[in-house]
Amino acid sequence: MLLLTTTRDALLAPLQSVAGIVEKRHTLPILSNVLIEKHGDQLTMLATDIEIQIRTTTGGHIGGEDAAITVGARKLQDILRALPDSAEISLTLDDKRLTVKAGRSRFQLQTLPAADYPSLNPPTDATARLSISQRAFKRQLAQVSYAMAQQDIRYYLNGLLIIADGGELRMVATDGHRLAYAASDLDAPLGSEHAQRYEAILPRKTVLELARQLADNDDPLEIVLAGNQAVFRFGPIELVTKLIDGKFPDYERVIPQAHPKLISFARQPLLGALQRAAILTNEKFRGVRMVLEDGILKIVSTNAEQEEAMDELEIDYQGDKLDIGFNVTYLLDVLNNLSSETVDWRFNDGNSSALITLPGNDKFKYVVMPMRI
Repeated sequence: MLLLTTTRDALLAPLQSVAGIVEKRHTLPILSNVLIEKHGDQLTMLATDIEIQIRTTTGGHIGGEDAAITVGARKLQDILRALPDSAEISLTLDDKRLTVKAGRSRFQLQTLPAADYPSLNPPTDATARLSISQRAFKRQLAQVSYAMAQQDIRYYLNGLLIIADGGELRMVATDGHRLAYAASDLDAPLGSEHAQRYEAILPRKTVLELARQLADNDDPLEIVLAGNQAVFRFGPIELVTKLIDGKFPDYERVIPQAHPKLISFARQPLLGALQRAAILTNEKFRGVRMVLEDGILKIVSTNAEQEEAMDELEIDYQGDKLDIGFNVTYLLDVLNNLSSETVDWRFNDGNSSALITLPGNDKFKYVVMPMRI
């Protein structure tokens, strides 16, 4: 039974949109597959790992009969990638086997019944609907997502908090050692009859997938929040995710309000100095010392081999000497994910957290705890 004929790129592009969430090894073999549904000239692909689901629909495919099958996502993707860019491809289904033909190449793949494929049903009754440009949401994710925890026993830290409040969308991530906060304006105020504020914790995998998939343009991203699910719709893609059930820490208590020492740094020179100092840090603890003196910042690192790196930057600072240690990775993360030319640092003393902000901008804040070196 002929399913369709199409070009290699027309088949590979939607498959790559959904295959990123497919795990290589899974307790349920069918979750290694992608669901392919053909209706007229419309082709729908869907992948899920039970917690997150991505669906994409494309048109313009020629052929054959309507059908629904599941087939190994990675195998099909590898086959299509290995074929010439302009190849004409046909998909044929015969006795539970999918045959992929392109020129003189032929591949036969095992299928599993579409009826057995699990799926997440998008919620019908939304608590809140939001609209924002893909570019704004993607940039906001970049400003905070690196601060998420990885495999922390406090499971709610292994994700990212989003807060829709009136016409503003806030994001917060923390791993207990540092915290990143960013806010942006929504294209439309929060659409809800029930509340003007809604909070949700997105799982880490969902955050990383959105960061990968969203385009750097002004096309709209629609967000639907409902119960324990969230739906993201952009272009031909619909992403449905379960939310993390837990109480996120009170981030407002963590952000310092009155640190007296304010220093403005040129971001690139500071980033370069930290990158050089990082070369000789202890591989496990990654600590650097920042020594503030009149007009000078010294960045010092040492390691178990008694090696030392020191860099100096001229700064506009007059005041008491301050010697404070940080995990250099936490500093590199924030500086690499900001685009501004200047960053403001606020310090209190050697035992207090530091606050990094952007000049004249209260929509970004980064708090990093000191470490003993």
